[in-house]
Amino acid sequence: MNSVSKYVIYGPGGTLKRMPGQLFDSIEPKYLYKYDSSKHNDTIHVAVYEEYEKQINASVTLTCIITFTGKKTRFEIKKTGGRMGFRGSSLDEEKRTIDDEVVDFILDFAKRFGLTIQEEKEKVKEPEEDNS
Repeated sequence: MNSVSKYVIYGPGGTLKRMPGQLFDSIEPKYLYKYDSSKHNDTIHVAVYEEYEKQINASVTLTCIITFTGKKTRFEIKKTGGRMGFRGSSLDEEKRTIDDEVVDFILDFAKRFGLTIQEEKEKVKEPEEDNS
């Protein structure tokens, strides 16, 4: 299971630039940092979402790094915290988590405005065979 989701979105610069602001208005982060590059036209947002899950008595943190470069926007989403392992059937599987909401917003926004979205998958390195 990969704990980092990466999406690259292509489209008009004005629409891509509005996307982070609308995400933060729709789903308010606990912490938010914005960096504007003076040399380039790049903008980087780092948003941290925190959600307490009462059933497992643990906090889940979602870090979302959004990089706007003028021609594309890149989302890197990393979920941390919570508890791992077998918990039986006590958890409600119907409950939507914060990472589901953020990913759904990204996909919905891209669909509504006709943007091209591409999910980046991590390349799995195959072990090299020793032919000596």
